[in-house]
Amino acid sequence: MPTMQCEIVSAEEQIFSGAIETVIATGLLGDLGVSHGHAPLLTGLKPGPVRVITEDDEAIYYVSGGFLEVQPDVITILADTAIRADDLDEAAALEAQKVAEQAVSNQNSELDYTRAAADLAAAVAQLRTIQQIRSKLGK
Repeated sequence: MPTMQCEIVSAEEQIFSGAIETVIATGLLGDLGVSHGHAPLLTGLKPGPVRVITEDDEAIYYVSGGFLEVQPDVITILADTAIRADDLDEAAALEAQKVAEQAVSNQNSELDYTRAAADLAAAVAQLRTIQQIRSKLGK
């Protein structure tokens, strides 16, 4: 299968750069898969997993949202936060989910609610990414 160049970049570092066969991510309108020959595209990303499939392997990354751009030979993902799924801390994500759920139910202002809802969405997306890793590994 033909390959494309893929770059996953966070505010802190470039987390992945290499030839890929397919990238699967959660766009604002749903999941999308991109491989060689895809039409040019720019879309926002929801927090969640990004699957990168190469000739030899499949890797999963967590992104906090951001943008996915498709050009004829390059896919670029720009995110505030991008983490290798293997580096996610499940206990910390579960605790963040618990704290965010409490904050959502006890909001004192619109700003508090908005922040708590965003924190909750990020925690749930991290847990979803961890679950994808487990299903990939058959655990």
